[in-house]
Amino acid sequence: MTNQTLIHYPLNTEKAIRVMEKENKLLFKVALNATKPAIKKTVEQLFHVKVRNVNTFVTVLGEKRAYVQLSKENPAMDVMTKLGLI
Repeated sequence: MTNQTLIHYPLNTEKAIRVMEKENKLLFKVALNATKPAIKKTVEQLFHVKVRNVNTFVTVLGEKRAYVQLSKENPAMDVMTKLGLI
């Protein structure tokens, strides 16, 4: 599975912004068959950051989302700014 098919796009909702500011986490929509280690590796490669933790869940609509917590050296706000979402 390639990086483009594993991570679909980052989410930019009010809750995602709040979690990004308070807990240094990013929220992504990911493929249903994506695993936590694969998500961690992909985020580290794509954004050149250090990932501490990955939590995933499937919504009632059948979409899989991943909360990716970054290390303290890599502010999540900087990553979103580089992507042009903030």
